[in-house]
Amino acid sequence: MPSTFTAVSYGQTLSPAALDKVRSVLTAHGYRIASERTESHPGFDAAVLELGSLEPSGTSDAQAAARIARLRADLGEAAQEGVCTAIVPDTLREAERKFIIMDVDSTLIQQEVIELLAAYAGTEAEVAKVTEAAMRGELDFAQSLHHRVATLAGLPESVLSEVGAKIKMSVGAERLVATAKAAGHVVCAVSGGFSQILSPLAERLGLDHALANDLEIVDGHLTGKVSGAVVDRAVKAVQLRTWCAEAGIAETATMAIGDGANDLDMMAAATLGVAFNAKPAVRAAADAQINIPNLDVALVLANI
Repeated sequence: MPSTFTAVSYGQTLSPAALDKVRSVLTAHGYRIASERTESHPGFDAAVLELGSLEPSGTSDAQAAARIARLRADLGEAAQEGVCTAIVPDTLREAERKFIIMDVDSTLIQQEVIELLAAYAGTEAEVAKVTEAAMRGELDFAQSLHHRVATLAGLPESVLSEVGAKIKMSVGAERLVATAKAAGHVVCAVSGGFSQILSPLAERLGLDHALANDLEIVDGHLTGKVSGAVVDRAVKAVQLRTWCAEAGIAETATMAIGDGANDLDMMAAATLGVAFNAKPAVRAAADAQINIPNLDVALVLANI
């Protein structure tokens, strides 16, 4: 486990009182703040506090992980409204090449594509209810996907291009991808949504890899089924490891961003799992939270 970390505090506003609380928690846990700087970004402020390593020789990975978990919990309890503090391993922040993987619906983009499609079928309310339950982890994802897709049976293939035209990128999403790519990093997207929507989006953004479910289409109409294996939480974690290895990037330099229960495995597999405006259960399991609608924060977390 990494022994050096950086604390990054961020919020739409970052007051001196909020930073004092962060400093007090860090010092209470025995960390020395080696350096500190504040940054102003469009829509949020951030403070970067580099921490000196205090791990004694012989500390096991389990002991180090437990210590960081306690620190994250105490920082969460001390947080002022609207302010978060992430403890980011320096193996990610200092890596020459980093690997970033994102969910799509309600993360890379603002909407849930299945709900946009359901609006054409008149099943939007039913589908939205099932989507919410699945994102909270109350339903098996594959089962919930098949249920929702079945309501789309009979829709003409043309609705896919219409829905694609309605997609709204999350604030900072295009900047995150462009900035990371320009710096030589690898950026990917993996979605429980649909390849017919993700593929053209991935091409436009220049993503290195993208994977989603394929809606089955016969004679120009949706059949209400998906082709092949469902992209679920286990598949997302597998793709992180596969694409990361193909790029020759260490798993210690990975960041995964998502908002729902279907993202938990890939967030756990990454060095830094980031919950983006997520459900409570996802926030609780994440290494870091972005609770403002701005993916630019991820650039600060990863030091890009």
